[in-house]
Amino acid sequence: MIQISNLTRTFGSFIAVNDVSFEVKPGEVLGFLGPNGAGKSTTMKMITGFLTPSSGNVSVLGVDLDLDPLSAQKQMGYLPEGAPSYGDMTVLSFLKFIGGVRGFSGDELSERIDNVVVKVSLKDVLNQRIETLSKGFKRRVGIAQAIIHDPQILILDEPTDGLDPNQKHQVRELIRTLAKDKIVIISTHILEEVSAVCSRALILSSGSVVFDGSPDELAAKSKFHNAVSVKFTHEYDVMKKLESLANVFRVESDALSGLITIYPETGKTVLKQVNELIHSQDWDVEEFHVEKGRLDDVFRQVTIGGGA
Repeated sequence: MIQISNLTRTFGSFIAVNDVSFEVKPGEVLGFLGPNGAGKSTTMKMITGFLTPSSGNVSVLGVDLDLDPLSAQKQMGYLPEGAPSYGDMTVLSFLKFIGGVRGFSGDELSERIDNVVVKVSLKDVLNQRIETLSKGFKRRVGIAQAIIHDPQILILDEPTDGLDPNQKHQVRELIRTLAKDKIVIISTHILEEVSAVCSRALILSSGSVVFDGSPDELAAKSKFHNAVSVKFTHEYDVMKKLESLANVFRVESDALSGLITIYPETGKTVLKQVNELIHSQDWDVEEFHVEKGRLDDVFRQVTIGGGA
């Protein structure tokens, strides 16, 4: 387990991280969210021991990071922001170097390299210099070096940055597989990443925690949660009838898309009422769906609106 207690980091008079506390257990994938400058990367650097806290404590699998940083870091795999590496090395020579630093040699080193090359699909660029790689491939090399020693804790700063949709899917599947018996923390600004791979979301704003809960709990804070969106094939007189339904808070019509959204009162649903009205009026429907909640809506709410 990772335990973060009252973590604070200042740079002069600027407070980058302000009294942050949380813990992460094995099997959890924690999505670390926040706008630019919220303190995500600074917090991750303190968790990994690359930056000393101004105050507070980090415990990694029972090891106090301040007292025994090397023992704690041996248990971690870290993909920092920007995935720094040695550009003049080939992918293979770089992975050999990282594996050697981690204490592997001979057949064991070769086996570990072969394993990560398959996991993150690096075979086609194995003998290519890192400086010539695309941003996406450089990111995959960064992930490979982070998992080569099979760490118990994986800390990834923007793991899918620069990847195409297929590569993103592949990396997310890898993260889900790794998370079965590991602790995984992902810093990201991509909200779809949360619903795709995370079991928990923690949002920072101005250095402080403003939300900590499951992706479903986060989505439930959206004004779109349980809203019904419908598009009719014809221009029926629907607005007043929809607004009169029980549990309806508001009805909005988008003239551009033709989509009508029916928002329920807090904690209530309108699916049954809307469905029954459509059938009773014999309206033809082109599109119909229930909103789970929009994460971008909640993100703005908790980071601009002052918390949750």
